[in-house]
Order: sequence, then structure tokens, then C-alpha cells
Amino acid sequence: MNPLRPKILVVDDTPANLVAMRRLLARSGADIFEANSGNEALALCLDHQFALVLLDVNMPEMDGFEVAQFISETDHLSETPIIFVTAAYADDINRIKGYTSGAVDYIAKPINDVILQSKVKIFLELYRARALLQQALDELSLRNRQLTSEVAERTRMEQLVRHQATHDALTGLPNRVLFRDRLEAAIEAGDGGGARFALAYVDIDGFKGVNDAHGHAAGDELLKAIAARIDARTRGTDTVARLGGDEFAVLLHDAADAEGALARCQSLCDTVGEPYMLHVGDLPIPARVGASIGVTMFRAGASYDDIVAAADGAMYEAKRGGKNRCVLG
Repeated sequence: MNPLRPKILVVDDTPANLVAMRRLLARSGADIFEANSGNEALALCLDHQFALVLLDVNMPEMDGFEVAQFISETDHLSETPIIFVTAAYADDINRIKGYTSGAVDYIAKPINDVILQSKVKIFLELYRARALLQQALDELSLRNRQLTSEVAERTRMEQLVRHQATHDALTGLPNRVLFRDRLEAAIEAGDGGGARFALAYVDIDGFKGVNDAHGHAAGDELLKAIAARIDARTRGTDTVARLGGDEFAVLLHDAADAEGALARCQSLCDTVGEPYMLHVGDLPIPARVGASIGVTMFRAGASYDDIVAAADGAMYEAKRGGKNRCVLG
């Protein structure tokens, strides 16, 4: 059914009047509904949205005034225009009563065909214009909701892409790209008189043995467990990054001296060395590894490459010295 095709309700208790109105409105372009009592009219109003109600005033049981009053006081019906069709049009008291009840116009009996059709035409054109406007508003509202959803999804995807570009897919830690950004920012802050920091390079001792013995799935689970332990034992302001393979870096902010930095790294070494119980499928796999950690303190004027080389060199010294230890470089 065309939502823009209007409906007209004709209410009259005289069958001959209904037939006459049906004939007069046949070419109105509207669907015509008929009711021969006030109660029947109200029932139809509750089931349909009418562009116009042509309402006889004088009816038994419930007259036109009562029907109009009910329609005007019902929220979703109150906008429905009502034209009273009555022989008492010249009576000012009845006209005022009709307008008070909610009527917007009167048509006198006997009905003048031209007057009826011209008035009906005006209200149908008004209905169609309002229906078109509401349709446009509904389409605009739907499009706005779609755009809002599309923008939110695009924003989510952009955030996801940015996160994936700067974070390790396996452990969720910052990757080498984000690590470099943060280390360079710390160097710039340190050169400007900001807080001192330390850089630790962590290489996992014994990881290859677990990976070779139990497979890559077990190795991945071990790396995730190690990452979680290191992250849990560092401060919220520190940066824990996975550089690749079984190598990690930790940017230790507010490291005032080498002794304190070494103590923090020893804590990391101890937590990495605690036993693991890995779960690959339904199979529990016990594992134990260690960590060789090289740590270097920030020195004013040192470049990114200088600091990274110092930490990396200290880490290899720790491995050469027996592994599972911390060395200051």
C-alpha cells in the first residue's frame, strides 16, 4: 500500500448520505472509509491514520461533537483534521461548539459538490505534503544513523590499524616501531633536563629448547606468558616492547641511578625464571627458562643508536657470563 495515498473517513448514520459522499469523493485520489455511528468511527480511527474525517454532527448515541472531542484528545489522533457536515451550520452556538470540540471547518447540508471537493482537495494536498516531509525526515534520520555507524566503524578500524602497526600481534606489547618512538621521546626529554631513565634489553635463555621440543604453539604460549610477567612487574609509566623472536626491551623511566635500575632488572630476571605451565590444546606442558638482561643508563647527548648499542652489548655480556643474570653496560 502506498504510504502517501491518503484515507478519508466519512461518518453518517444515514446510508443514503454515505452513498452520496462516496460518489462525490470517488475521484479524490483517496481511499474512502465509512462509519454509520460514532463508536464505529472511533474504532476505525484507532486502526487507521486518516487525512480527513467528514463527520455528521447529528447521530444517535454518540454525536459528532463527542467523536471529535475524543479524536482531539487522543495523542496520536489529535492532528487529524475534522470537517463537520451539518444542517446547523448557520447556528453560531453549534459552530463554536464544533470548533471547541476539534473541528477545523464546516460544510453545510445540503452539500455543495464544488465546495466539498475543493475543501477536501486542500486537506489532501496538505496531508500529502506532510507525508512527503515526514518520509524525507525519516530517510534523513536513517541516513544519519547509518553515517554515524559508518563513522564509528571507520574510526574503530583506523584505531585497530594504528594499534596493529605499533604493537606486536602475538603478545600485544609495543613493537620496535613504537619502542623507538618512546625511546627517542625519552632521550629528548632527558636532554632537556627531564627525568633520567634506563634501557634494558632482555634475551630469553632456553627458549629455543622449549620451541624445538614442544613446537611453535608452545613457544608462542611461552612468549605470551613471559610478556605478561614482565609487563606485570614494571611500572605503568615504563614501556615493555617485544623487538622480535625472544628479545624484549624495557624502558625504565625515573631510574635515578644504576643500582636502582639493576635491582629492577634483577626482579624481572627472577620473575622470568619462575616455572611455567603452558597449555597447548588439552596438553599441559611444564617449562622453565631464564633471562639475560643488559641495562644501560641514559647519558646526556647520547643518541638512540648509542643507548641501544650499550644495552645490547651488556645483554650479550650477560649471556657470555653464564646467562640468567643482569649486566650494566
